[in-house]
Amino acid sequence: MSVSMLSTFIKPMHREGRKFVAIFAGITLILFLICTVLGWIGVGLTVWCYYFFRDPDRVTPTRAGLMVSPADGVVSLLEPAVPPVELGLGDRPMTRVSVFMSVFNCHVNRLPLAGKILTVAYRPGKFFNASLDKASSDNERNGLAVETEDGRRYGVVQIAGLVARRILCEVKPGQQLMTGERFGLIRFGSRLDIYLPEGVSPLVSIGQTMVAGETVIADLTSDEPTRLGGVR
Repeated sequence: MSVSMLSTFIKPMHREGRKFVAIFAGITLILFLICTVLGWIGVGLTVWCYYFFRDPDRVTPTRAGLMVSPADGVVSLLEPAVPPVELGLGDRPMTRVSVFMSVFNCHVNRLPLAGKILTVAYRPGKFFNASLDKASSDNERNGLAVETEDGRRYGVVQIAGLVARRILCEVKPGQQLMTGERFGLIRFGSRLDIYLPEGVSPLVSIGQTMVAGETVIADLTSDEPTRLGGVR
């Protein structure tokens, strides 16, 4: 299987983005009638809207026990934290890895590790900047509790950001998903929190760039300690 040059630039678009691109394109036509300069600005915004809703295929590592990032972005927080109560994961702190997505990242979300969806819990909230620690507790969010084949449980939470106002979750309790399988999307800037299973150390560092469905964030079969990273 070969990769064409065109495919590196032209990506499929998530169906959720079609209406937005159509709206941007319609406004662009009106802007051209008003002023050519404004019209070309509209073209740029329409291209950006398509780019935001891109949904590229990803090559997910398939070895048992590997957890992958659920989102494109940058690791913004790495700390112990009690998972949201609505997930039913208990009141003991779990290692939380937070991935912050800017408006330039792909916003399609993927399951970190194959398992059965135990809980899907939506909670309305505020819209603080998603890079802030308090966004985990105060912002609008949608969380999944997942049970792996060996009985371990973990959580992944979609968190709306300063610009985001719409969380889309496309799975239901009882569904069985594979590692890297798409489960949702957040519009226009946001964050994903991953609560690792007990005793599992993250293999990423704060500031590291993540690729949804590809970057390994933890290995359930390894006893490697938490990795340290440095800017180079």
